[in-house]
Amino acid sequence: MTSDAKPLPTDWKRDGVRVVLADQLDPNTAQTPGMDRKAAINFARVGAQKLWAGTVHIHAGAKTGAHHHGALESVIFVVKGRARMRWGERLEFTAEAGPGDFIYVPPYVPHQEINASATETLECVLVRSDGEAVAVNLDIEPVEAPTTVPWVDPVHPG
Repeated sequence: MTSDAKPLPTDWKRDGVRVVLADQLDPNTAQTPGMDRKAAINFARVGAQKLWAGTVHIHAGAKTGAHHHGALESVIFVVKGRARMRWGERLEFTAEAGPGDFIYVPPYVPHQEINASATETLECVLVRSDGEAVAVNLDIEPVEAPTTVPWVDPVHPG
């Protein structure tokens, strides 16, 4: 079915593409002990309705506190360094990722990011499935020796 109604005019200059420069990232976002998050794309800054994007830096040898991001899905892209992720009710599972690797964190999964390097800052790009950041810090007593979980790709096995 077609409509004869004319579309409303759009101010493409004001409502089109937005560029957020590296020195304009906003540190006023939900924080977790052990990491520094900065927002680039969110509702407040650019009007994003369904995503949040920014950077995260974890200092050499540091680790975050246990936390989750509520109903949000998260994607972490490792730019520099080595990320060690722990997750589960007692952070009983672990996996590592390096430059060029992606990490997916489903909703409500308790997790902890660890910089696996004692000498290099871990630098990542972070994207979440909502325009507002959510970080719920948790008080978890982690297991001493987590189980390493290798990635198994169900779409491309072998």
